[in-house]
Amino acid sequence: MLRRLVLTAAASVAALSAAPVVAHADMGPLHLSTPLTESTPDRLTVKVTDAGDGRDGTFELECHPAGGTHPRAEEACSKLDQGTWGKDTFAPTPAGSACTMQYGGPATAHITGTWNGRPVDATYDRSNGCEISRWDKLVPVLPEAGA
Repeated sequence: MLRRLVLTAAASVAALSAAPVVAHADMGPLHLSTPLTESTPDRLTVKVTDAGDGRDGTFELECHPAGGTHPRAEEACSKLDQGTWGKDTFAPTPAGSACTMQYGGPATAHITGTWNGRPVDATYDRSNGCEISRWDKLVPVLPEAGA
């Protein structure tokens, strides 16, 4: 009986050690240039307000292949595909950041959806130097600042 228990335990350990490593949702940001599976499409809704000159609106952005109602879908998808491994493309400005006190205008944006199998819910504005830089790094997903 004891021998059977030991052999069963050994076989279980061997089977588990041979299993492939799997990424879990709690492992942090995951950025790849292609979608994980067909069931995790890259689809974002980009809502822009107060950007002026016809740049306001709600746009659907689909990638792989590029499509939707976003006016610069191919360029926007290419920009997002340039994301850095291990960094969240949509991360907010870190708390405690030293930001210049400048105003980049009243434009705001809200991006929701799924990117690389991860949920996205990010807000943007141009209220200080850090936020202006964060916005500008996401052009053409977000519109360029007006004059």
